[in-house]
Amino acid sequence: MVYPKAALIMGSKSDYEALTPCIKTFAEFGVQLDVHVMSAHRTPHEATNFAADARKNGYGVLLAAAGMAAHLPGVLAAFTTLPIVGIPMKSSFNDGLDSLLSIVMMPPGIPVATVGVSAAANAALLALQILQGAHPELTAKLDAHRVAQAEAVRKADAEIQ
Repeated sequence: MVYPKAALIMGSKSDYEALTPCIKTFAEFGVQLDVHVMSAHRTPHEATNFAADARKNGYGVLLAAAGMAAHLPGVLAAFTTLPIVGIPMKSSFNDGLDSLLSIVMMPPGIPVATVGVSAAANAALLALQILQGAHPELTAKLDAHRVAQAEAVRKADAEIQ
């Protein structure tokens, strides 16, 4: 089965470790995730060109992780109508609240779906849920993931009783 590609763009290589749950989740679901470092401020041409060409390059959703000013998700969203999942990264200022607010407060007409601060696994799951619309074979995998989560909670409950 061929799925569309997704891309994870991080504003800084220092975010890589915090984003590994996203990368691992895509691998577990068997969906290709291309990972890049691009900066909205230091490499704006590369970032905007990537976003502008993303659909023709086979991407179905883009994930963008950024901290502090956190402009990367919004900049990418300005150059494509593909869904963008913003991942605000924890920073030294207010534990990432600045990043969260920068990403979630997009102007009307340029939406960015936003997950919690450093919530890399949730970002992956949201992106996969978006992709399932065009690729319903992902639905069974997402359903099985939810069942496994529920079973883990039931097991934990049984262990403490």
